[in-house]
Amino acid sequence: MRYRSTSREAPLTSLRGAVLRGLAPDGGLYMPAEIARHSPEELEEFRRLPFTEVCFRVAKPFATPDVPEEVLWQVVSEAINFPVNLVSLSPGLHILELFHGPTLAFKDFGARFMARLMGYFVRGETRPLTVLVATSGDTGSAVAHGFLGVPGIRVVILYPSKRISEAQEKQFTTLGENITALEVAGTFDDCQRLVKQAFSDVELNKRAFLTSANSINIGRLLPQMFYHVAAYRQLPVASVPLIVSVPSGNFGNLTAGIFAKRIGLPVAQFVASTNANDVVPEYLRSGEFHPRAATPTYSNAMDVGNPNNFPRLLDLCRNRLEYLQKEIWGHRATDEETLQEMKAIHDRFGYIADPHTAVGILGWEAYKLEHPEPAQGLVLATAHPAKFADVVRKAIGIAPPLPDRLAAYLKRDKLSLPMSSVYDDFRQFLVAH
Repeated sequence: MRYRSTSREAPLTSLRGAVLRGLAPDGGLYMPAEIARHSPEELEEFRRLPFTEVCFRVAKPFATPDVPEEVLWQVVSEAINFPVNLVSLSPGLHILELFHGPTLAFKDFGARFMARLMGYFVRGETRPLTVLVATSGDTGSAVAHGFLGVPGIRVVILYPSKRISEAQEKQFTTLGENITALEVAGTFDDCQRLVKQAFSDVELNKRAFLTSANSINIGRLLPQMFYHVAAYRQLPVASVPLIVSVPSGNFGNLTAGIFAKRIGLPVAQFVASTNANDVVPEYLRSGEFHPRAATPTYSNAMDVGNPNNFPRLLDLCRNRLEYLQKEIWGHRATDEETLQEMKAIHDRFGYIADPHTAVGILGWEAYKLEHPEPAQGLVLATAHPAKFADVVRKAIGIAPPLPDRLAAYLKRDKLSLPMSSVYDDFRQFLVAH
């Protein structure tokens, strides 16, 4: 498999080149040059095979010939070693719980897979690899835990000061070792901008071996197909169309969903469920893309005003608005609507949803109102509600049970370093360290 840039002005490269570079030299995002479809018979076989085997088969066409089969098997089996639970709230509404990994968020799939893949790719390097990652919440902890202790790799995580929950913050600012956390005086978009500027800094890249662990990195995006396939394995066989509602911020999750559809998964349409940061739903309505400063919300992991993966979505749809509209339907939810939905879901089903999942359920319900024809809905539940205990308590009156592994991190001391949102300050830090 070869990889090309969405800007189409950079040479084709291998998976190793795409993963270790992160961003293409022309500023574009790497995409597989082709996506092979699995036959309906293969997809049906996925329902019967062990999940590790399914993940291996999904990843193999994208990893050949860069990764030997035995290495890919080891990467998959070590990375995806936790359950993916499907909860059916009603015959027509299913919740796919993606938060049963080590850091209680869906980011564990991509981060753990990519960490092991990078570890294999840098095994012969003499220079240490520096992984830069901007986080609006859950990416930081997943990446930190995925790369903790990996030889030859250090991780620098940038996060917006006072804009993520304490549980999210403590999971990656308390680790030490090869993990450094920078508390940026600004928004997530500022963090993302600093990372992108570092990659485009020619002189810096001559001095440092840099790559990204954000969803701009194709190595984190590919394994996110796994849980879309996991849903297919567990959903009842239905004659009605499947609508997948994806809580969306940087849009890596939804991009991976369209990848999964391209390999053959029978998804009729995706719903881009956003909070107040609705630049993509706005584009789907108006045809105009207007990035803007992120607005803080209760569903903070989706507080993104300029989504990284938007160029990939356009690329997958031939840069045509009408094709994108066929694939994706957009919805925006307010904080008040999110709280109300969390309470309604708890009152009706006894189910505790985190705010991001509630935004996803709101997107599905809004879609159904406009499209009353028979369909079944799948909502991706992206984080454990305990990571947003204050918001859950505000919505339903009680806090969710706190998993032991999360409680342990809350007791640790924060080790993060303060950082301004000025690029020269960040650059000086990278050069000095």
